This record gives sequence, C-alpha cells and structure tokens, in this order.
Amino acid sequence: MTDGLILFSNIAVGSVRTIIGLLLIYRLLAAKKPGRSSVILAAAGIAAISVILSVTGLSDFYRMVLEIIWVAGCAGHFQNADIRMSLFVSVFYEIAVSLGQFLAAACLGVVFHLPIFLDDSSAGGQIAVWLFHMLLIAGALYIGKKPNMTGKEGFRLASFIVIAAFIAVITLSQQTILPIADDTLDMWTILAVVLMMSVLMFNMNRQYEVEKELARLKTEQAELLERDYTTLNNAYAINAKLFHDFHNHIGILRQLLSHTKLEEAIQYLDGLQTPVQEIAEIVWTGDETVDYIINSKAVTAKESGVQYQAQVEFPRHTNLRSVDLCAVLGNLLDNALEAAQQVPEKEERFVRLTIRRINQMLIIKVENSFDNPPVSRDGVLTTTKAKNGLHGWGLKSAQTAAEKYDGTVQTSCTDRIFRAVATLSYQCV
Repeated sequence: MTDGLILFSNIAVGSVRTIIGLLLIYRLLAAKKPGRSSVILAAAGIAAISVILSVTGLSDFYRMVLEIIWVAGCAGHFQNADIRMSLFVSVFYEIAVSLGQFLAAACLGVVFHLPIFLDDSSAGGQIAVWLFHMLLIAGALYIGKKPNMTGKEGFRLASFIVIAAFIAVITLSQQTILPIADDTLDMWTILAVVLMMSVLMFNMNRQYEVEKELARLKTEQAELLERDYTTLNNAYAINAKLFHDFHNHIGILRQLLSHTKLEEAIQYLDGLQTPVQEIAEIVWTGDETVDYIINSKAVTAKESGVQYQAQVEFPRHTNLRSVDLCAVLGNLLDNALEAAQQVPEKEERFVRLTIRRINQMLIIKVENSFDNPPVSRDGVLTTTKAKNGLHGWGLKSAQTAAEKYDGTVQTSCTDRIFRAVATLSYQCV
C-alpha cells in the first residue's frame, strides 16, 4: 500500500482509539463526557502524532507513548479527570488495544495461512487493523447502551476480556501454521498477565474509594447521633415526668371541670398532649440507624414546610450493616428533601418514604415533588450544583452500598414526581 493511504489509515484508527479512550475515562472515572470540541482537538492531535511518526519512522512503541500522554492530557484538561488515574487507564487501555490488534492479525493469519496479516504496511495488515477497530467500536456502542452498568458488571466484563486474551496468546504459542517469534509471544503473554493485574488493581482502588466515602458517611452519622443524644434524653425525661404526675393532672382536670371551666381544661389538655404527640409521631423500627435517619429527616421536613409521610415495615436481626443503610436511606431522603424544598408552592411539597420487605428482599422507595427536572447524562443522573465538591456522591454511594447486597438503585420521573427505589437482599441472623 502507498504511504499516503497508510498515513490516512493510521490517522483514522488513531482517532477511533483516542475517542474511545476518552469515553472509557468518562465511564470509569466519573469524569465529564467529552464534548465536540475536545473530540475534534483529540483527533487533530492524533493526526499530528501520525504525521510525526511517518516522517521520523519511529516504531509503534513511541506511538503508544505519545497516544497515552495525549489521551491523559485531553481527559485532564477537557473532562476534569484525575491525571494520575487518567494515565493509569490510558496506559493499560493502549496495551489492551495493541494486544487485541495483534491477536486479530494473528488469528486471521492462522485461519488463512497468510503471515501478511501481521504486516501493518500491507493490505492484509490493514484489513486486520480495521477489523479489530470495528470490533472496538462495536464494544464501545454496547457499553454506551448500558448507562446503568454497575461496577461489579464492568469488572466481570473486563475480567472476561483479559482472560480470553491471555488464553488466545497461550493458544497461539501452540500453533505451527503461522511463524511467530518466541520473544514476541513471551512479551504478549507477560502483557496479558499485566492487564489482568491492572483490572484487579483498578477494582480494588474503586472499592477503596467507595469504602472511604462510606467511612465518611459513618463518621457524619456518629456526629449527628452524638449531637442529638441529649435532645432525645430530654424528650424521654419530659414524657417520664408526664406519666409520673398523671394522677396530679387528673386531679387538676377534675377541679377545672367541676367549676365548668371548659376553656381552661381544654388548654390544659393541649399542653399535656404535646409531648405525647411528639412520641407518637416517632417511627420505631428496632434499628437505631434507621430510626434516627427517618425521624431526623421528619424534623427537617417539618422545618422546611415539606409534607413527610413514612410507612415502614423493617425486618429485625439481619445482615444489613448500619453504615450501608445510612448510605442508602440517608442519601435518598437528603436528595428528596432538597428537591421538594425548591417547589415554590408549599402545599405541593412532599416526601413519601415506603419501606417494605418481600421474602428476603428489602424495598426502599422514596418519592418527592420537584420544581426543576433532574439533569441526566446518558441515563445517569448528575448533580445540578454549580460547585460539585462532594456533590453527586449521593446516588453513587447509595448504589455502591446496595450492590453489596446484590441490589440496585433505580430512579424514574413521571407526573412531576421523582421516584427512587432501592432493593437489597438480606439474610436473617
């Protein structure tokens, strides 16, 4: 093939690799989705790299290095992704792409008994290159159609791919149809093992970040419990005093009624009813964390003029950890209250909580009114706050906690009602 066609092909497939790499960083690192300007600039950079390599005659190793740096730089600048993690993903993404391209060419060579597929500068080599990149595009489209793919599902998919690649390399070392140098096969075998380790390391790092976020939530929960401990004790003391002095209250009411002082008797009863009513409105489930979250959010809703309803059927003595319940229930209620508070008409502000158990499944449903519809990117809800900070972690933390119990968190929006439903499988202990 002519040098011009080879250069054009390298620019095209390099642009495909780069764009898919940016999309991969967007999905794995929760970065911004690459926009049109960033895609155009990324493709222009790949064109420049391809021209430089064509003029200088440098090997594919330098192409890999320059593409890694370019993808990580674009992700950090345009997508606000962490540079360290972007480099990590870019390095192993480029290794995986190179390994996949080699396997595609080798498999075609074995099937057709033609070593020409291993030569990128030949027509057969370009067929192998484009065949692999078409598969790469198909894989990207498949993942793009699954915006709610969980981290566990992604880990399983990545593990399956790298294990299949490792088996393919081992199989190639046993064939005798296509002459491949032992050094080449040893190199790809080692890199396949490295890829498997990288997938495992990335999953461990993701779990560490999640555990760190849950630890922060647990710390906040402990601080809130400590802060309100005195308040709860005071409430119990007031009611204990009320019941202790019950016979005295009866005597006073009898005295008022005997003198036909009905208005004073009604006022006295209203004063007695207040602490009793406060106790009656408290939800008791048997789990201190769930009780505190539900009742503390009820206080917040009352102060904000939000109608708050809770129907709870909670199982006792289960393997559900308090920190995970805090992550799921606390975040869903916080999001619901925040959205309901923004509704201009006070009579239309509401939050409804329903907790039900079906066999060994716990269903947590939170419904709320809203003024502005939530922002969704590719089916994934994102924060609408100007300064992200720790915002946007709510649903992620809830989803991660639910995944520990083979559950999910699903959201829907209909008739100006936002609905979030979390499911958790539990076991009695």
